[in-house]
Amino acid sequence: MDGDDDTSGSMIDEIYANGSGDDGDKRSRRAIMSGDQLDIEAYAALYSGRTKIMRLLFIADKINNATAQLEALRMAYDEIKKGENTQLFRDVVQKIDGRLGPNYAMDTAWCDAVDRRAEQKKEKLENELNAYRTNLIKESIRMGYNDFGDFYYAHGQLGEAFKSYVRTRDYCTTSKHIVHMCMSAILVSIEMGQFPHVTSYVSKAEQAPDALDPIIIAKLRCAAGLANLEAKKYKLAARKFLETGPELVNHYIDVIAPQDVATYGGLCALATFDRAELKSKVIDNSNFRNFLELVPEVRELINDFYSSHYASCLEYLGNLKANLLLDIHLFDHVETLYDQIRHKALIQYTHPFVSVDLNMMANAFKTTVTGLEKELEALITDNQIQARIDSHNKILYARHADQRNATFQRVLETGREFDRDVRSMLLRSNLIKHEYNLRALRKL
Repeated sequence: MDGDDDTSGSMIDEIYANGSGDDGDKRSRRAIMSGDQLDIEAYAALYSGRTKIMRLLFIADKINNATAQLEALRMAYDEIKKGENTQLFRDVVQKIDGRLGPNYAMDTAWCDAVDRRAEQKKEKLENELNAYRTNLIKESIRMGYNDFGDFYYAHGQLGEAFKSYVRTRDYCTTSKHIVHMCMSAILVSIEMGQFPHVTSYVSKAEQAPDALDPIIIAKLRCAAGLANLEAKKYKLAARKFLETGPELVNHYIDVIAPQDVATYGGLCALATFDRAELKSKVIDNSNFRNFLELVPEVRELINDFYSSHYASCLEYLGNLKANLLLDIHLFDHVETLYDQIRHKALIQYTHPFVSVDLNMMANAFKTTVTGLEKELEALITDNQIQARIDSHNKILYARHADQRNATFQRVLETGREFDRDVRSMLLRSNLIKHEYNLRALRKL
């Protein structure tokens, strides 16, 4: 490696420009809107139905700001009163604990009225379903079970809702009916956190391609992406989100917003795709670009990562982190994804160069030299970086493979494979020549 000392100076200069030069400083000073305190009202406006309530309650549980917590609970209270889920209403009132004044206290009269109407509606649905069963009208029975599923879902009884939706399958007469049943089962399964069911019903829906329009296909891609994300299959999740068509728009906001598609897909792709895949499947993907335009911070950090502006990319990630930890689906994966993205950045940073000054590299990655050494040691131990560290001079030297020796080894291995194949062919030809197989059959 000593012979490369003359070139290492210019290379290190290039590294400095690549990671932490003037251009990087300029880019790092750009406004990062998502670094601000989460605008809960704007965030909640992206969603509808039960997921809006559950996301608000999740924020209230996770956020450290008391004012923001009460704001989330207030919005959840107002949203619940538009529906019929009295149990969830009681839970929210208990969490508010009188901190929002008398207007957000327990409304017993409302709960009693809703429960009374629910009993009446349930009795009516049971009578109708019994009548349909007596008359053996398949379509009516299907609709009866579907109405029961909607009823249970509205009242927060997700297990019963799932059973009712699944029961409609025996009475489905067209592909559209099967797809409708699958979409209902997927919705409830996501709310229950039963993601293996999500994967199963996505597959069943995809087996009826004649009943799938572009909007349904986009919804199925999102559901599959969420299931893979929860299973920590980040590369598969990225592919599903990247395949989501622009037809999705706001048609699936009872599960996921278009902004989430960009965020989930972008982060999973950064963590798992190589440079070629990142270019072809993300940056040059015209469909996914429509989603990225909704979240400029994610778009910029992907472009920064691909352009090797790691300081700016990591700053974007740092500013986004607090809000991503408040996301009901992503919070459990933020640390893992961030670690994978950082490790990829370290590997890509060192890959093209013979030697790297650790002081400059630490400056580019906004860390200490000691902390950087530990990260690099772990990557070298895992065989992800082929290099050695000069701890005294604080320089990382690349360990390039002996190409001459590797070529000889490949030639020898090819020779051994050829010899084995020829021997196998000779053995087979002799067996056929002496009719060995035929004789054995005759003896039997």
